[in-house]
Amino acid sequence: MVPDGVTFVSSWVSADLGRCFQVMECDDVALLQRWVTEWSDLIAFEIVPVVPGKDTAAALAGQL
Repeated sequence: MVPDGVTFVSSWVSADLGRCFQVMECDDVALLQRWVTEWSDLIAFEIVPVVPGKDTAAALAGQL
């Protein structure tokens, strides 16, 4: 049940089964917010925006 425009990438579960990490991809944060809202009555979310390491390295090139 993911809105169009939000893509499931992968999932990991912690060794103690206490947490599940879902990696999702989208270009519009409002779509991600819609997905979170649809599930918020069942699941607590912590959203951490990330970018590929190579993009960060390129953005910081020459600054370090």
